[in-house]
Amino acid sequence: MESMRWLAIAATVLCLEAQSTRPADLAAGKLLVASPDLPDPNFAKSVVLLVQYDEDGVVGLILNRRSKIPISRVLDELAGAKKRADPVYAGGPVGRADVLALVRSRPSGAAQRVFGDVFLVSAREDMEKTFAAAADADSVRVYLGYAGWTEPQLQQELDLGAWFIFQGSAKAVFDSDPESMWDRFIRQTELRIASGGAAGTFRLRAAGGDLRRRD
Repeated sequence: MESMRWLAIAATVLCLEAQSTRPADLAAGKLLVASPDLPDPNFAKSVVLLVQYDEDGVVGLILNRRSKIPISRVLDELAGAKKRADPVYAGGPVGRADVLALVRSRPSGAAQRVFGDVFLVSAREDMEKTFAAAADADSVRVYLGYAGWTEPQLQQELDLGAWFIFQGSAKAVFDSDPESMWDRFIRQTELRIASGGAAGTFRLRAAGGDLRRRD
């Protein structure tokens, strides 16, 4: 029992150390977890996977806003998606009519690797191939819209205390209970702060900046 207890503690410590508030840790494949005090309603209690982070801009997908709209309604022109009852997700406030997908294991076509075996699919042809391969609900997520920043803009938001950074994982992307995901990450953050870790502060620091997103 004692060894099991220490294993649980070690696992918790490893998980907590995966978080950061340093702009230098931003990259594709990282998760942004909104601070409880983030004032922008577009991102309140959100968990965002960064799928692009470079000089051309920053793109992310909100992982925990599951809708009641089935994939079949959004992708009704794709033969392989016509009977899909699994829901689409609201990926962000930008390009709300744009359809993107995250797929586990490399699909055929020009998919973009985000991290590990998680790939971003954006082209219609590649989307069609993905559903023609009968990908199950545990290995594909479809999003309407995305989140967008410039590098300096997102870095400023980090400086203001708006986000916590975690390492991305397939478990988070394909979480079976996305509605509770933000609460789980924030509990980890609270544990880190309570243990004396320098994870940042919950209270947004005054810096004269406006954190509300421009659509």
